[in-house]
Amino acid sequence: MGLLQTAKQWARALKRDVLVVYLAARDPRTPWALRLLALAVAAYALSPIDLVPDFIPVLGYLDDLLIVPLGLALVLRLLPPPVLLAARMLARPRSWLAAALIIMLWVLLAVLLFAWWRGR
Repeated sequence: MGLLQTAKQWARALKRDVLVVYLAARDPRTPWALRLLALAVAAYALSPIDLVPDFIPVLGYLDDLLIVPLGLALVLRLLPPPVLLAARMLARPRSWLAAALIIMLWVLLAVLLFAWWRGR
């Protein structure tokens, strides 16, 4: 497997883990201190504001490559197993058929809106 493929898999896993941590933070079975940590990690991962700005050479991206994965790993390790399992189940895609139907409805709506606008 190539380096690019490995990086893509790592990025997908990171994205999934951010969602899992966010969902686990909203679970009432999660202890409140861990909830705060999970929300902080998820917010930092999704926030456009970094502790060290990206324009600073090396250090700018180093915080993204260290802080987010380490924070996610810590929260995932501390989560109670039932909460982690429930969050992972919620983070999985539900149905590709449902997604396709919703996309087709949006396209149909766009076509109808364009036809209506053009007829005016």
